[in-house]
Amino acid sequence: MCANVFGVLKSLFGKPFDGGKRTMDHGSQQQQQTQQMPGPFQAFAGPQGPYPGQHPTLARLDELQREVATLGPQVCSFSGLQSDREYKRLEREMTRLQLEVDQVETEGRMELQQARKRVAGEVEGLLRYLEGNATHPSRLAIEELSREAQRLLLAGVVAPFRQGQAQEATESGEELVEAVQDVAMRLAQVKTGGSVPLRKARYRALTRVCAVQEVLEGRVRMHTLALPLSDETHEAVQRINHVMVQVSGARCQLVALLMGLSGRDSCAHLARVLTELLVELDALDVSSNSAVRNYRKQVVEEINGLLKHLDLEGEGDDTFRYDLAQNDSIREIETIRGRVSVLRAEVLRQGVAGQGAELQSLLTRLDQVDTGRNPCIREARRRAVLEIQAVITYLDLHEVLGRRNPGPDEPMPHAAVWRVLASLSDLQAQVLGFDGKRADKSYMVLEELLTKQLLALDAVDPQGDQGTKAARKQAVKYAQNILSYLDMKTDEWEY
Repeated sequence: MCANVFGVLKSLFGKPFDGGKRTMDHGSQQQQQTQQMPGPFQAFAGPQGPYPGQHPTLARLDELQREVATLGPQVCSFSGLQSDREYKRLEREMTRLQLEVDQVETEGRMELQQARKRVAGEVEGLLRYLEGNATHPSRLAIEELSREAQRLLLAGVVAPFRQGQAQEATESGEELVEAVQDVAMRLAQVKTGGSVPLRKARYRALTRVCAVQEVLEGRVRMHTLALPLSDETHEAVQRINHVMVQVSGARCQLVALLMGLSGRDSCAHLARVLTELLVELDALDVSSNSAVRNYRKQVVEEINGLLKHLDLEGEGDDTFRYDLAQNDSIREIETIRGRVSVLRAEVLRQGVAGQGAELQSLLTRLDQVDTGRNPCIREARRRAVLEIQAVITYLDLHEVLGRRNPGPDEPMPHAAVWRVLASLSDLQAQVLGFDGKRADKSYMVLEELLTKQLLALDAVDPQGDQGTKAARKQAVKYAQNILSYLDMKTDEWEY
């Protein structure tokens, strides 16, 4: 999808403005000069333009298209909403260009009308692209989740801080962390369709929510430590305790800044305040007391932990971190998934052939992937783990079914459970090989057959036999896991 968008935009900005020269003869020498101009905007090269002495209408359209080419990248990188100041500026500029293009006189000549129509079409395309991204359902979903996080943090952190309650340990601290984490996970599930503006918007929201989550976890952790020390311990303790009070306030200010709940402060100001606190702590002489030295160390670590979040101002605008396809952890996960795909195909084609050991080693590699607290990367790793586990469980059940040798006195209910397991093994092979969508008929057939197996298990009466009861319970869990895996394969999740 992203490639398609760039293709459309390239078609808008990448073609030289010919000014209708396909129907107008400007001389072979001028055409040759135009063809030799390098770069994506060949028609705009050179201070005198591509058509020296050209018709005034073409000269004016050439000027307008230069402005379109300047605004194009800004429109393509915009990831905000219609209420944003930048959106209104871009919309105003594009509307002005529309009016100026409409006012260009064509003298009734077909070639001039075609040239004007082309420029007008490019302006209209940019306006549609700008509005489409700002009003896209996924963009609105991102904004709604961001506002939900704002409401949570305003009530749980910012408002108590402004009322002088920020230093009180509250039982709801861990509940607030869990609520913010839930918002982050839902943000990670928002689909962007590969759109760069939507991916940037999701990335910006996620980085802030995850940063706040980490700050809150540090806040809860600091409340559980045996701090502060008594002023009588050392002459420097009183000063460190005073810094701790300021750090507690800075933590709440940081949450407000990250979530857009602070109208006066800035990240730069808070960074200066925290840096000054570090300088103050560094000047204290605590070499004679290891407990105080360790106390100061913990406070310094807390300040450094806050400082690292202050570089989020503008992040997502001047970096490509939102493109997780370029992330090293995602690349590692995708490499592992590629190998799993090969092993899965071998299993389905050849049957059990000793792939279990390599699959286990791939699980170990996934455990070593650094997610960087990014929910999208964590989810990508989780899904890769489930893909491997699905193949491993299929191999395990296939092996168990092959070794099964029931005796003549096996209870009927127990045998019924094993028959369902054999059917589930066959169905799981089909699920592993399924590569369609939920709307496909084959998906609905698989879902129905798996549901029937669950109903068959529900109809089994263990007749008080504990072994049968345990086997049925495991079979139900196995069937549910296959259904969940089928659902995961078709939910169109993206990072």
